[in-house]
Amino acid sequence: LCSAWPLSGLSLSLPAGAGTEEEAPQQEGPAGTESHGVGRQQGDPAGETPEGSGDPELLPKPLKGQKSTVCPDCGKSFGNSSHLARHRRTHTGENYRQDSHLCTECGKAFSQSSNLIIHQRTHTGERPYTCGECGRSFGHSSDLAQHRRVHTGEKPFPCPQCGKRFAQSSKVTQHQRFHTGERPFGCPDCGKAFRLSADLLRHRRTHTGEKPYGCAECGKRFVESSHLIRHQRTHMGERPYRCPQCGKGFNQSSNLLQHQRTHRGERPYVCGDCGKAFGVSSALLQHRRTHTGERPYRCPQCGKSFSVSSTYNIHRRTHTGLKPYACADCGKAFSRSSALLQHQSTHTGERPYRCSHCGKGFGQKAAMAQHQRTHLGQEPTGVIPLEDWGHWEGNMCLAGQ
Repeated sequence: LCSAWPLSGLSLSLPAGAGTEEEAPQQEGPAGTESHGVGRQQGDPAGETPEGSGDPELLPKPLKGQKSTVCPDCGKSFGNSSHLARHRRTHTGENYRQDSHLCTECGKAFSQSSNLIIHQRTHTGERPYTCGECGRSFGHSSDLAQHRRVHTGEKPFPCPQCGKRFAQSSKVTQHQRFHTGERPFGCPDCGKAFRLSADLLRHRRTHTGEKPYGCAECGKRFVESSHLIRHQRTHMGERPYRCPQCGKGFNQSSNLLQHQRTHRGERPYVCGDCGKAFGVSSALLQHRRTHTGERPYRCPQCGKSFSVSSTYNIHRRTHTGLKPYACADCGKAFSRSSALLQHQSTHTGERPYRCSHCGKGFGQKAAMAQHQRTHLGQEPTGVIPLEDWGHWEGNMCLAGQ
């Protein structure tokens, strides 16, 4: 009826069912034992004994077969009193006492030195726990334990409402908010509420202007790490998302979904002024500026204004001389990723754009478009003006590019 939990050479007996808590997957058990049941691995610091474990008179006595301790402030259950004591500091604010453990990099405070050491890996980039299946590394042993379920397919935590199963107990808690409508994380600046704390963190950057993720190649900064990862593909020329209809590649899955609307003829975004329809909302937003005359992006060097942010960013490079997109074959550099992709066709000999009138192939769609004017009895237009480049790229995307 009891199970033994090793603690520095001693044995602590717990009631059956205790220690199997599902509500605190990120907390460590005694001596660094993870609440997932994965033992502490080399490099994972042992947890320290908390300074005071709370007033025992305040803690309800556990019933047989139930979790041993319950927080009197919020009702959350824990498998042992040390977990409860750590948790109660979140209510009392003791995490920020003078004797707490402070990160010298960012000033964040922790009640345990082991948690500080784990946190510091976010600054150093250390990932000591490696998956034997795929080689992916993690900064925390519990993250590795959760990741391994990707390979095993294990989803031990079901939603009691709909039965959907999850690999992490915390995901069940998050999922249940879709059933209850709960949005517990509120923005102190504007009051907007979110289901996930991570969503609130990202939202607050819209108030602070913080962009913590910077590209090592060109210096461009981003609000989210996923945006940085997508951006880095423009430097590598990587386009992992391919259209099953025409084979065209994209560096973002959202761009692929937008492109597929061109095959289906979908244009769900309609201008209220002229009725023109677009396949993507951003194209409608840019188009509406042709009615309003709005040019919100102003160059601080020369004062020139632009209606499209991408055009503004390209223009800024005329002042800085920055050409962040380099060809891996010859080293030639370009200020635009699209120019690099077009240039690369000179090495491969690829001519993917064919004239619908005569079948002649071209390495660049702009060259094909200019050629087609000769069939219509029009003079080629020459170089596309820089200020029209953003609209041109948007139209090419909508046309199936």
